[in-house]
Amino acid sequence: MSSRDRNPRRVGLDRGAAARAPLARHPALQPIDVTPSFKHQAYTALKNAIVAMDIYRNRDDIRLDERKLAQDFGISRTPVREAMAQLESEGFVRSVPRRGIYVVRKTKREVIEMITAWAALESMAARLITQTATDEEIAGLRKMFVTFENGRLRAHLDEYSDVNIEFHQTIIKLSRNDVLIDLAENLFTHMRMIRRKTIGEKDRADRSIRDHMNIIEALEARATGRAEELVRDHALGLADHVSRYADYLD
Repeated sequence: MSSRDRNPRRVGLDRGAAARAPLARHPALQPIDVTPSFKHQAYTALKNAIVAMDIYRNRDDIRLDERKLAQDFGISRTPVREAMAQLESEGFVRSVPRRGIYVVRKTKREVIEMITAWAALESMAARLITQTATDEEIAGLRKMFVTFENGRLRAHLDEYSDVNIEFHQTIIKLSRNDVLIDLAENLFTHMRMIRRKTIGEKDRADRSIRDHMNIIEALEARATGRAEELVRDHALGLADHVSRYADYLD
């Protein structure tokens, strides 16, 4: 008898048996429900509502009532509570012990830091666009602003604000860099709230559309360095504006 046979405690893999056994080619999985969960639906609805609140127009605290939200949604409080936790991790709300949950307004310093980070991401996206985007995709950027020619900008400032946001979202998407797009997504949601507030201040709308036209021309010319520089300077111009004029943030 071999030493292996004499040792009853030794447990090992029978290589021959392993070779003869059928291979497990796939893990055993159960079907899943592809319908969005109540938590996801509550999260999406709450996030969209917060973005639409125009939270920087006044200093009053905005408190979210978990119980009322659950009643309005027609669901239990658990998915609402889970959605709130996710929104808090993303910096949209904060939980104050014994007081409740409040929508977060960023400080001036935080806003400037976000814009600075955005400038880095968007300028790299512009660089990538000059290398990978089609002529038709770049032409689509120009078409966004046809509505505002011949002095119509001031009469349609709210509409322009939406187009302004769409323009910057499209710049990111046309980069075709999934990592960059993911990094920018949550940041841009914060950015769009401050953009909505600042676009009507100190003739920023007029300067914004001029900047956009210059950016589009650089992209059309595939002028990589210039496009990158113009996009970065445009974003940093917003940071400078916030630094000089956005005292309502503090």
